Amino acid sequence: MSVKTVKTPQSRCRASVVRCDITPPVGIYHRMWGAALHDKATGVHRPLTATLMWIEPLAPASGKGQIIISLDHCILDTAEIRNIRESVSRVTLIPTENIQVTVTHTHGSGWMSRTRGNLPGGELIGPYLDQLAARMAELALEARPQLEEATIVYGAGCCNLAAHRDYPDVERGLFACGFNPEGTADDTLMVARITGQSGKTLATIVNYACHPTTLAWDNTLISPDWVGAMREVVETHTGGHCLFLQGASGDLGPREGFVGDVEVADRNGRQIGFSALATLTALPPAGTQYNYAGPVISGATIGTWKHEPLSKGDLQSQTAWRWQQINVDLPYRHDLPTIEQTTTEREEWLAEEAKAREAGNEARLRDCRAQIEQRTRQLTRLNALAPGRACPLPVVIGQPGDAIWVMLPGELYQSFQLALRERFAPRPVIVTTLTNDWQPGYIPPAATFGYGIYQEIIAATAPGCHETLIEAISRHVKSWV
Repeated sequence: MSVKTVKTPQSRCRASVVRCDITPPVGIYHRMWGAALHDKATGVHRPLTATLMWIEPLAPASGKGQIIISLDHCILDTAEIRNIRESVSRVTLIPTENIQVTVTHTHGSGWMSRTRGNLPGGELIGPYLDQLAARMAELALEARPQLEEATIVYGAGCCNLAAHRDYPDVERGLFACGFNPEGTADDTLMVARITGQSGKTLATIVNYACHPTTLAWDNTLISPDWVGAMREVVETHTGGHCLFLQGASGDLGPREGFVGDVEVADRNGRQIGFSALATLTALPPAGTQYNYAGPVISGATIGTWKHEPLSKGDLQSQTAWRWQQINVDLPYRHDLPTIEQTTTEREEWLAEEAKAREAGNEARLRDCRAQIEQRTRQLTRLNALAPGRACPLPVVIGQPGDAIWVMLPGELYQSFQLALRERFAPRPVIVTTLTNDWQPGYIPPAATFGYGIYQEIIAATAPGCHETLIEAISRHVKSWV
């Protein structure tokens, strides 16, 4: 039998999206890269922003609302995200478990951690983070009175900016974290348009998996990387704010990256922005389906189609509202480095750095600083891990209307989102990583262990955790749909 109706996934709810500037002061500690020779930010490429989306069910009895905050930062310590969630909860009375704080993962924002307070420009970090938490509470209060009945219409497009980034350097016998022309890359670009009752576009959502690592050690400017130009393109043509949600990009990065030229970052952003616009432009009107309307005799017999209103039953099903947090225990790897071992190695590299500085050897100095930074970050990870033999990973799963949303900490490989989308097609699956925490860091697939790949080397969890996550989430979603 011929298909006579094409339905586009939609969610009906109340929604508002607001934004504010969160750019740190010039001169703040900025060094994000081990190979960087600078410590302080020397200027601003583009402002950093916070975009807050408040969504809640049409029927109050269906449950509490959800607040999703996307920050132009790389990572934030567990305590800082907890502080933001609690600050927002106090003024909104929304439970902290319903407040999701995620980061765009730009590596041009600098490492905003109070543990860096003793470094050049680090004295500005504490006051900045205090102000950030207070500002997010204010932003949430701005969003509440703007809530209105809305429809979220979803679409899936593609963009080939993201490339596989585990490069096999055969000559040197190692894997480098960089563009691999022979690797496969998920080019899926999920978008959504939030439309008010009047038909006006209130906001858009872009969910794409690609590390914002265009800018690297040679960049000394505060920057949202490609995310800034992407949002500018989308917002210029659609109106309303664009909420960006970082997908499972553990093994994905821009084809051209690790440079100091901000124009490359803007070019990368425009590529994603125009790809998103192509998909957004093709979305049908909210509250409609595309129906075959029959033949018309012309020079040929033409098959005509029309956008027509959805049935009451379909409209009602799009008001579905389920959100739940599940905890998935992920065992730590048996060969996890100890704090004592890492501390000793760091002290040894500090001594080597002093020698290189005294000798005026810039290449050696850069390498030493990178080695020290690696150990410093390893210590941060080890000290932040939950005690015990396993990491209790909190995963937020939502079903607003026809869609599935999955938000979780850490960095997942592309195969994570590919598996979930394949299992629950044709429902759109919005996958957002680095949410509510960056720990336990990378969670690579079991097949990547043992090859000396960067993400696997620094992973805290054991082989198989990636697959365990997919199965645990899948079982839960299947119980709903």
